[in-house]
Amino acid sequence: MKTENLNMNLTTVQEALEIILNSSENFGTEEVDFINSVGRVLKEDIVADLDFPPFNRVSMDGIAIAAEAFNKGIREFKIEDIQAAGSPQLTLQNTNNCIEAMTGAMLPKNANVVIQYELLDIQDGVARVNLETVRDFQNIHLKGLDRIKGDILIEKNKMISSAEIGVFATIGKSKIKVAKQPKVMIVSTGNELVKVTETPAEHQIRRSNVYTLVSLLERLHVKAKTAHILDDKEVLKSKIEGFLNEYDVLIFSGAVSKGKFDFIPEVLDELGVEKLFHKVKQRPGKPFWFGKKANKTVFAFPGNPVSTFVSCLKYFYPWYSKTMSTSEELNQAILSEDFFFKPDLTYFLQVKLTQKEGKIYATPIAGKGSGDLANLVDSDAFLELPDDRSNFTKGEVFPLITFR
Repeated sequence: MKTENLNMNLTTVQEALEIILNSSENFGTEEVDFINSVGRVLKEDIVADLDFPPFNRVSMDGIAIAAEAFNKGIREFKIEDIQAAGSPQLTLQNTNNCIEAMTGAMLPKNANVVIQYELLDIQDGVARVNLETVRDFQNIHLKGLDRIKGDILIEKNKMISSAEIGVFATIGKSKIKVAKQPKVMIVSTGNELVKVTETPAEHQIRRSNVYTLVSLLERLHVKAKTAHILDDKEVLKSKIEGFLNEYDVLIFSGAVSKGKFDFIPEVLDELGVEKLFHKVKQRPGKPFWFGKKANKTVFAFPGNPVSTFVSCLKYFYPWYSKTMSTSEELNQAILSEDFFFKPDLTYFLQVKLTQKEGKIYATPIAGKGSGDLANLVDSDAFLELPDDRSNFTKGEVFPLITFR
């Protein structure tokens, strides 16, 4: 009962998320070369400078004819010329004849049908058509059919993919206005942590959380810097003060709980960073601390690997989406077996995903707590189980946080 009362005083997951989303920032815009814009957030409407396509475009290799001649019963057409892609438009001089026309070429004047080579027999400069009927503008991509000049092709606030790159190139848009990325510093603390290239002593482990966070931010095309600070309060204070001056976002991993060397909350308070909450009604990641100083944002995640991992996905990702004015995809999955979890905390359950008949099923993957980093390798996602009960029944649907 005592534990339950303590949990009741914690910030709920929903409250924490709302506070974080209400703390989003605008980092302005910048122009980048269009070829380097994949993964960035577009901050201008992209408008067609020409019709799409800009002319009546041949969409099959074959011959261009006048439908009127075909409808009069003509099936053999003398070839007048060849209309190549990239060549000026030709004119069909005799509408009882034809012009060979290549895919991507302009439709010759006086022609309104293209018949593909597969339906032709060509001998001695004459094309015989093996077809009984044709329709006007058959195998022709009409000018302006897709978009007309002045149409908005891509609306701002869209995440740029390879599909958008082709559109930029088509309209001659070599420079693209995108949202500026925040400058992020990821900080690990602790005397027990050593470099990846070092062999740890019995009382040490290698740094890993910062690299997990770096890779999670890479998925957002955010290039983060990293630093490690030993458990010395004055050194921490000096280093963090410098980071607050230089970076937009600080992300900490560790030193936010109740340990004798967990100095981060105290140091942040002394540096004037306002605590917006500390400790969230969740597992893993309960000691999570979040705060602001002017336009600087601080995420201080617990040091256990799974806590850091899920907290970044659950909180930093939505903050980034809100900051960039993009929408975040909401996923759900069906619990594939009964599950029991006693404490009245939101539980981020590690799961393996399978798909059957268009539905996504989540199977719990037993781990050994928030320090079991290796268990993440066997999982695909976290299933978010609510804090208002202990029994979760096979077939129920819950929110899903994917990381693959």
